[in-house]
Amino acid sequence: TQSTWEEKRSDQSRDMSHTYTHVTEMDWQHNQFMKGLDWKSVRRGKEVYEQVFAPCHSLNFVKFRNFEAFMSKDEVKRWAASLEVPDTPDEQGNAQVRPAKRMDFVPKPYRNEQEARYNNSGALPPDLTLITAGRHGGADYIYWLCCAYGRPVPTGVNLAPGQYFNPYFPGGVLGMPPPLSDEMLEYEDGTEASVPQMAKDVTTFLVWCQCPAFDERKLVGYKWLATTGLMLATIMYYNRFNSAQFRTKRVAFRALRYAAK
Repeated sequence: TQSTWEEKRSDQSRDMSHTYTHVTEMDWQHNQFMKGLDWKSVRRGKEVYEQVFAPCHSLNFVKFRNFEAFMSKDEVKRWAASLEVPDTPDEQGNAQVRPAKRMDFVPKPYRNEQEARYNNSGALPPDLTLITAGRHGGADYIYWLCCAYGRPVPTGVNLAPGQYFNPYFPGGVLGMPPPLSDEMLEYEDGTEASVPQMAKDVTTFLVWCQCPAFDERKLVGYKWLATTGLMLATIMYYNRFNSAQFRTKRVAFRALRYAAK
């Protein structure tokens, strides 16, 4: 529940003595046995990404059609048509753009690295497709990073203009301003948009981005384990039954006496 997430957030807020704090493991539904992603949370997380993180952070390896896992095809088509992607040059070699389609990748917010750094005070916003797999702490790190802004800056930590303190970021200093604030958006399902709720939802969404076939792969893994266990039990029983004749047989040796010549 939301209160549980807020209680864990307040417990973590008590320790401010270090500039790099180890994250607390959260009780994610997708980490539980025989459970998959929270699809309602994934859909809400897509709203948070689209309205908060998309202007700076890209999803370079996700196609629009992947979103049909929790959106209808018509919703995906309308969303894609509202964005533009690079098209083939015209006859004179001039760059062109066109409305995106289902098979296109989600467009980048910046044309190149130089433009991204120029618009972010020299900092390069990372791509978020594999962020939950590429950071120590995974989903827990993303959640606590979003929730930990606004804490007192420890002695000895100097912040330059455009820098912010966050104890969960390595070194404690980063160039991303606080991305979330209470009631900064309205969920389409009416869920209260608190900072812990939005952080949980966008983190679950990024877990899905890292592996759009997350539930399918987890189900295949369980099927593989069940099949392997059944085969192992069958092999052990057959081995015991087939080798019983050898284990219960007595082998005796006797000395041979040769006749004297």
